[in-house]
Amino acid sequence: MSRAILLAACIALAGCPAPKAEDPQSILRSYSHALEEGRAEDAYRMLSEEARRGISLEAFRRMVKDNPEEVREIAKALARPTATPVVTATVTSSNGQELQLVLENGKWRVEATAIDLYAQDTPRHAIQGFVRAVERKRYDVVLKFVPDSHKEGLDPSKLKTAWEGHDKEEIEQVVSSLKQALPTASIEETGDRATMAYGAGTMQLVRERGLWKIEDFD
Repeated sequence: MSRAILLAACIALAGCPAPKAEDPQSILRSYSHALEEGRAEDAYRMLSEEARRGISLEAFRRMVKDNPEEVREIAKALARPTATPVVTATVTSSNGQELQLVLENGKWRVEATAIDLYAQDTPRHAIQGFVRAVERKRYDVVLKFVPDSHKEGLDPSKLKTAWEGHDKEEIEQVVSSLKQALPTASIEETGDRATMAYGAGTMQLVRERGLWKIEDFD
């Protein structure tokens, strides 16, 4: 197995149960020690259920055995975290709206994204914000989701005229399909571009100056 698979498994540790570990640092230390000592079974037990579904115990054992130098390198890196771990959770509503929570001093707190109705920090948030803006006829906000290269000649008034006029039926169908797809749709990211399939269409997104925008949809 490749080093990438091992790294993917390591990332999944945030929510894994470990009887002897009381916090993320302890989990990482226990996991890194198990790897460094070649105790594949012990390390495997600390993986999340999702990680274990992606790799069997036998395959994990073989990976640890066949890549000793890489395993030791990763184990040493995990034993020296550069920052305090942040434990987070994501709750998805029935309409696909994501709510981020963070664990602070033993209590779950709602993240700032809960108050940003038109967030553009992730492709999914951008699509959700776009849908919300269109439904509320906030064409001034819709413009924020338009890439700079597509903005020439556009203004809220022109969008309103088109999307409540000859394009109304098409836009309503797009919004309806997006809302239906969002709860379970997977979004493929490649660098500064992302794609989400919905119904019979595809939405293309592009990231500009850290903000995700709607490049095209059909």
